[in-house]
Amino acid sequence: MVIMKNFVFAFLSSTGFAILFSIPKDSILRSGFVGATGWIVFYISSNIFNSNITGTFFAAVTAGVLGELFARHYKKPATVFIVPGIVPLVPGAGMYYTMLALVEKDFHGAANKGTETFFIAAAISIGLIISTSLSKSIRRVKNKD
Repeated sequence: MVIMKNFVFAFLSSTGFAILFSIPKDSILRSGFVGATGWIVFYISSNIFNSNITGTFFAAVTAGVLGELFARHYKKPATVFIVPGIVPLVPGAGMYYTMLALVEKDFHGAANKGTETFFIAAAISIGLIISTSLSKSIRRVKNKD
């Protein structure tokens, strides 16, 4: 039940950002699906590995691969699906709590939360780089045949 609720809320948030970013109408629900699937992968893998950073990495790879697959199948740019798809993974709360700790002069807490937030952001970017590189490598191999 918890996974289904997470899927619905992640789908709604990704869909909302897809509308905000003026994604083509026929791709809005697909972008929401990419975001919701990425969030479910995050939820499951962060529980398995007991690490939000690892969970974020696997979720970003999933969102990137799904975005690339949808882009090829529906003949749209991959960013149409990937950008709204990573919105649920962005560590906005981590940035907020880092700044709150700095304002409250809790420098130790700010350093801890800021470091975790930085690594989560890095995991998103590395996951997307890997998925895009994988997609381009597969395309290159198919074009040589």
